[in-house]
Amino acid sequence: MLSRKKMIIYIIVCVLILLSISGCWNRRELNTLAILMGMGIDKAQETGKIELTAQVIKPGELKQEARTGEKAYWNIKKTGSTVFNTIRGFTFESSRKIFLQHSQVLIFGRELAEEGVQNHLDFFIRDHETRLTVDVLVAEGKAADILDVKSEIEKIPANNIANLVEAYGATSQSISVSLDEFIKRLMSKTFSPIAPIIRVNNDGEKQSVFLEGTAVFKRAKMVGELNRIETRGLLWVIDKIRSGIIVINSPDGEGNVEFEIIRASSKIIPKIENNRISLTVKIKEEGNIGSQNSPGDLELEHIEYFENEKKSVIKNEVMAAISKAQELNADIFGFGEAIYRKYPKQWKELEENWDKIFPELEVEIIVEARVKRSGVSLKPVIPGKE
Repeated sequence: MLSRKKMIIYIIVCVLILLSISGCWNRRELNTLAILMGMGIDKAQETGKIELTAQVIKPGELKQEARTGEKAYWNIKKTGSTVFNTIRGFTFESSRKIFLQHSQVLIFGRELAEEGVQNHLDFFIRDHETRLTVDVLVAEGKAADILDVKSEIEKIPANNIANLVEAYGATSQSISVSLDEFIKRLMSKTFSPIAPIIRVNNDGEKQSVFLEGTAVFKRAKMVGELNRIETRGLLWVIDKIRSGIIVINSPDGEGNVEFEIIRASSKIIPKIENNRISLTVKIKEEGNIGSQNSPGDLELEHIEYFENEKKSVIKNEVMAAISKAQELNADIFGFGEAIYRKYPKQWKELEENWDKIFPELEVEIIVEARVKRSGVSLKPVIPGKE
């Protein structure tokens, strides 16, 4: 795979090639563009306005950052009443036109998210340069601060954040939500939008960013958040578990056994009977023993114990997520969408009362967990007691 530095240079070259073969009406010289890699939107101190932060590449500093000490990016900040006129105002700051097609992330500050984001999304839907595949996140604090936290490895903070979203998602520690998915949920009357929460870790003089929790929206306003356990419960339900670790107590009660999730799937099954609505969430999981820190040998007869314990862990995570979502009255799972697909006629009446139905909805959770193989050995590295 290409290194991040090479990837950025590759992007710039591709932009230059694309522009050179475009029609004359859309021809742009590379040195007239400010290539945007990430954007943050915060609530401004002035009533009714937003503060927009655009992170653009400084091509000349990509190779020289270590030698000159200069940042390889520039965070341009501007205050305005809408995203559209604020972005257009960047021209007066940078003398270059903001080029949006390589943007990686869109971050909303928490205060703005709680106030509502609907009025700030119209530009991204209409603008032909916007990538609807950008990752949407909510900052615990200000988005501008997140975009200014440098990485030890990546030169561009927005790239680092995009990489974190992928890494956390690959291990099922966080949700990954594109702008397209966020908008589709927002346009639904019942399907609540979600986004990962990004936070700053202050370790002495060094700062780093990390993902923890999920922002839950009711229509366009953030109404609460899921913690780490509830977030994975959400991932189980919406069939977005890619990998991860399940930790259970060892059979002898001394230490733990860790299982790597190698395969998972889920299905939401709605049922309407005698005017009573219920749902069943069926989850299948398959995993390997990754490690153990208990002194006892793991025997083949322990397989059933392992599978039952894994079922319990998964079910508890899902129950925690459903309980929090019902508390917030936000259908983050798409239960309403599932009912609509199976019962389109009945849904017309249910949709209008979904805010009353969802908090009381009965959900059955059925989990099938398997141990595929035990690995190299059933014996622990730690020797047993004599």
